[in-house]
Amino acid sequence: MKNIVFACLFGSMFLSIVVANAQQQQKPNVIIIFIDDMGYGDLTCYGNKQINTKNIDELAQKGTRFTQFYVNSPVCSPSRVAMMTGQYPARHQFYTYLAERKKNVENKMPDFLPATVPTLAKMLHANGYATAHIGKWHLGGGRDVGDAPLPTDYGFDKSFTSFEGLGDRTLHLNDDLNKQSAKLGRGKIIEAPQRKQTEIYVDSALAFVKRNKQKPFFINFWPNDVHDPYNPEEGTDKKFASVTANAEQQKFLATLQELDNQIGPFMNELRKMDLLKNTLILFTSDNGPTDWPRYYKNGGEPPCSAGDLHGRKWSLYEGGIREPFIAVWPGKIPAGKVNTASVMSVVDIVPTVAGLTNTQKPANYISDGADGSDVLLGKNKNVSRDFYWYYNNNPFPGKQENISPSLAIRSGKWKLLMEPDATKKQLYNLDTDHRESKNIVDAEKKIAEQLTGKLNNWYKDVVQKNAKH
Repeated sequence: MKNIVFACLFGSMFLSIVVANAQQQQKPNVIIIFIDDMGYGDLTCYGNKQINTKNIDELAQKGTRFTQFYVNSPVCSPSRVAMMTGQYPARHQFYTYLAERKKNVENKMPDFLPATVPTLAKMLHANGYATAHIGKWHLGGGRDVGDAPLPTDYGFDKSFTSFEGLGDRTLHLNDDLNKQSAKLGRGKIIEAPQRKQTEIYVDSALAFVKRNKQKPFFINFWPNDVHDPYNPEEGTDKKFASVTANAEQQKFLATLQELDNQIGPFMNELRKMDLLKNTLILFTSDNGPTDWPRYYKNGGEPPCSAGDLHGRKWSLYEGGIREPFIAVWPGKIPAGKVNTASVMSVVDIVPTVAGLTNTQKPANYISDGADGSDVLLGKNKNVSRDFYWYYNNNPFPGKQENISPSLAIRSGKWKLLMEPDATKKQLYNLDTDHRESKNIVDAEKKIAEQLTGKLNNWYKDVVQKNAKH
């Protein structure tokens, strides 16, 4: 009788373990690919005729490509805060990129994002996910800031980054920022040329997946490419001499090509492991294309492309904040589709991923985004909500006409920009003027007044209320 009881108990326990493992495997893996300084018009599938980004385009063919997706800042650090937390970066006093301590004080910013903030990694980790951050960090650590938390303090089991983050990282030691990072220590450092970084990141991500086969995984895959300065493999830039005489654009295209070349093996290895069938992949970039003043000297033009949008990096015009966005999940997200109607932003990523993975958010969590699960799954396209931006205009874009007011709101088809004192107002109907070529603030006074009120209230409630005093 005892043997029978033991057998029943053992069988019940074994069945419970099998069921639990099956439930774990049913959860989709999640990969967020967050490119650095890629413009709206840089990919072939978004209109670039100078290059064939075949591997990234393949993601678009296997999923849905969105044309009205926004990041929540026109510069890297605050944009990454939004991706990590699902909250407007101003809630955490992030207004521009993190720099040395003195500069951070001038910008009324902290030296790093507090490790106590809610993050998608923490939420997924609590849901049984193995979590890793691979690639650029820029949320604290680097320059003269050596006391920032490690990326693993934000909910990641594993991290591997570069010169703007601590912990294990790869450095090329050819400039001051990399040399400063090396002096800070606090992690294993692999020295390698800049052009090899993405390849190293891919190897690190795949090694992490292989070590954690028993769990669903979440990977922030955030390459440093295609941020300037560009240092492609010698001679590869000359392959693009036939499509552009701009030497910097040639280097950019060669760097972009190598990035695309690395996305291919990354996906192929996951496919060989039979993991792509149940993996949610989200692809976008942190802000618009570079706009340093040096590119305009002697009548020159900057590399990268915002397509036909107005503005670039460091600007709240569309070219600084509207980005490519591709979502893939075989059998779940419609394949080969283009969504031109839905307006979404990076702060939507946390609640959307939480919704798609059945992940609980903390009880006291304040979300500035919305769950866009139905949008990604093709069930709903008409999502109506407002989006807000604040950028402290530091640094300015290199071209005068790209300098925008420091506040913006997108509400339906309308977009209003202004300064905190309600001066320099600009109003655009993005349905008919996505290039923001005609300011209609005087012709649409009622709309301008309504949006001014909304934007002013948001500025007071989110920016001023959370600012350092």
